[in-house]
Amino acid sequence: MKNGFFNVLSVAEFIDRLRDFSPLPVETAQGTDIDGRVLAEDVIAPEDLPLAHRSCMDGYALRARDVFGASESNPAYLESVGAVRIETPAGFSISPGECASIVTGGILPEGADAVIMVEHTEPLGAGTIEMRKSLAPHDNVMLRGEDASLGKVALAAGTLIRPQEAGLLAALGMERVQVHARPRVGILSTGDELVPVSHTPRVGQVRDVNSTTLGCCVRRAGAVPTLYGLVEDDVDSLEAALRGALEANDVVLLSGGSSVGTSDLTVAAMQRLEGLKIVNHGVAISPGKPLILGRQGNKAVWGLPGQVASAQVVMFVLGAPFLRYLAGETAAFDQSLWPARRARLGRNIASKPGREDYVRVHLRAASGEGAGQKDPACLPVAEPVQGKSGLLKTLILSHGVIRIPSHSEGVYEGTDVDVLLF
Repeated sequence: MKNGFFNVLSVAEFIDRLRDFSPLPVETAQGTDIDGRVLAEDVIAPEDLPLAHRSCMDGYALRARDVFGASESNPAYLESVGAVRIETPAGFSISPGECASIVTGGILPEGADAVIMVEHTEPLGAGTIEMRKSLAPHDNVMLRGEDASLGKVALAAGTLIRPQEAGLLAALGMERVQVHARPRVGILSTGDELVPVSHTPRVGQVRDVNSTTLGCCVRRAGAVPTLYGLVEDDVDSLEAALRGALEANDVVLLSGGSSVGTSDLTVAAMQRLEGLKIVNHGVAISPGKPLILGRQGNKAVWGLPGQVASAQVVMFVLGAPFLRYLAGETAAFDQSLWPARRARLGRNIASKPGREDYVRVHLRAASGEGAGQKDPACLPVAEPVQGKSGLLKTLILSHGVIRIPSHSEGVYEGTDVDVLLF
């Protein structure tokens, strides 16, 4: 194992190993803590939502058949028989040739099946309303049970709760739901050249960047990071740090101990932990080939590259999706569902077959587009970001990455590509 990699996996094979882990246990969440969580069971609607047919617009409730064929040049005329208050159902019904004024959210009176928008009407006095638009039944109406039906699944298990799903739960009066736990992630950095961020480095030293950036990556993935700081580059220190972090977390990220020359210490420390198995060392990905994955039960240890750009790209492509998977997102690894932007490649990119390349790119408007006159159909240009691999600037200038498959020798300028957005 010295001076090289063993058991190097393709990205797909590595993801298969990650899928062997199980999503985290179920817990109860409530209030704003449900945001970003994944439902662990179906949510069954305890009532219809809405409870009755309601207007989507300010206007007049009526029978759609009474304005069939109505238009600006051929209006219909109905008699208003009252006004619907938003907080109480109407105490009257609508008969042929009648209508009633209604506000957004008002409950339709009996007999009405549509609402005409107020801007398509004109009061003529003495209760007569001119109608200038034809309607179909249920136009501008929220039907009873249209959002959720009593006894039916309102949100399925595996649903990621966003503000809109949280709104539906609130509308149904569901204050608590069963969700998967957020992954707890311990973060360690190793390297004799590293000093804490608060220190002033001397020549030959650098501040510990990875603890901060990995912590941010973990939090953006919906997990809970704990930063343990720097660990000395020796087996005993690494073993003690890993043991403590594993006891308190579901995942441990150790940066700086995966490349050739330092990986032996990391692997040796991991092998000292009872029940921990080295799943692999090496993934056919660039950047990030020297990735180490260890497993102890359902807990994972990742040996990440110490190089800051490599560590962040690996976290974006593999680490963050793994954390979302543990949190219950079954489709977390499906890149077709990730935020992305279609763009046109601005320059040829060469690639080495046998590995997946993730190339950082900067998006810019296509030439000829001026402010206020952009063609919506015109794709932006994805410019590969050049620079030495250790520079943070290559990440700062990037809007995302493009994936070059392992069987490809590169991508030509002018090719349409999907940019996976950071």
